[in-house]
Amino acid sequence: MRRWYLRRWSTRRKAMLALSAACGLGAFLLVRAEEARVAALAPVVGEPVRVVVAARDLARGATLAPEDLRVREVPAAFAPPGALATPGSAAGETLVSDLAAGEVVTRTRLASGGPVASRVPSGLRAFVVSSAIPAGAIRPGDRVDVLATFGGQRPYTDTVASGLEVLTVLEPEPGLVGSSSEGPSLVLLVSPEAAERLAHAAAFGRITVTIAGHG
Repeated sequence: MRRWYLRRWSTRRKAMLALSAACGLGAFLLVRAEEARVAALAPVVGEPVRVVVAARDLARGATLAPEDLRVREVPAAFAPPGALATPGSAAGETLVSDLAAGEVVTRTRLASGGPVASRVPSGLRAFVVSSAIPAGAIRPGDRVDVLATFGGQRPYTDTVASGLEVLTVLEPEPGLVGSSSEGPSLVLLVSPEAAERLAHAAAFGRITVTIAGHG
């Protein structure tokens, strides 16, 4: 009985060893096949290159920190023009457009001017208006309408511009010359034509800013 058990165990063990060897050989062949496929594609897509990508969703105007970035390898053919290769070349820079997580950081996505000018899209202007909006009630990215009330014998109020995006909120600093205690000043993104209308309204009327809903 003991010898039969040993013979039976030996047979099972041999079968398991044979199965393990077959699995190992299969895995080896798959790896070699994948290596051959990658090698065959190399002349077409190019060798892997390092590119910097966003580690999370990043909004326009954000100042990039090292933790916002990571490095990924992609085939050279898939690396967009101007792609950055090291996080240090992007850290501390300001984004001029939104970046989704995993999206490649390119030189054209980074600001090349001052803290405000670098964030103004081509064709638009940054216009500053004072407001009586309570502190904390508005933030960059919100939309506002600007109204102007003109005096005279027949005073009237007119909407000068609507749906303007708030680029930056400048909170008043008490004690500084020229600071306003009413509310923050708003840096708005406007067209050149809207900038002219706003300048006229500020010179000859009284400006009122209202917050538009996101609906």
